[in-house]
Amino acid sequence: MGYSRAELESFRDATIPDLTGPGLRLLFVGINPGLWTAATGTPFSRPGNRFWPALVEAGILPRLPAYTGPLDAADRAMIFAAGVGVSNLVARATARADELDRDELRAGAKALEARVAALSPRAVAVVGLTAYRQGFDRAAAVAGRQDESIGGVPTWVLPNPSGLNAHDTVASLARAYAAPARAAGILPA
Repeated sequence: MGYSRAELESFRDATIPDLTGPGLRLLFVGINPGLWTAATGTPFSRPGNRFWPALVEAGILPRLPAYTGPLDAADRAMIFAAGVGVSNLVARATARADELDRDELRAGAKALEARVAALSPRAVAVVGLTAYRQGFDRAAAVAGRQDESIGGVPTWVLPNPSGLNAHDTVASLARAYAAPARAAGILPA
């Protein structure tokens, strides 16, 4: 499935619902939906995004969902059975995360606190260090487990899986994503 530039632009500022279900143990938090994600309704759906492959390589999911389009019922059930959910710091879709300003990220952080408290996962993993620093006003934050929690839940800040983040591979993302999965009881300690 492909989209023209004009088709993707028509999804600018759209929102998608969180991907959460019963038995949520680990909530991954993206920065905001990209245009491809808004078009498909599937988080991290842009071809080349390494989020879903990293979850499989880490052993968090047993197989890849068909993530470059809308998720079908079987893929959603597999994700929920694993105890995984996905949300975003900011709800509105943009072509690039750098289109968001600090005020928008701070408002998103406040809203995320309430969402996490209501969902009560065992662990939260924010994938995007710069967005976390700006949204939560923690300029000195480094990747890994944070001293502060979100909504009272242990929190990790991890590398962004976007293809724009050339520093990480599927293997390095998988290693990073495994830490909160162990804390959430999805992977053995």
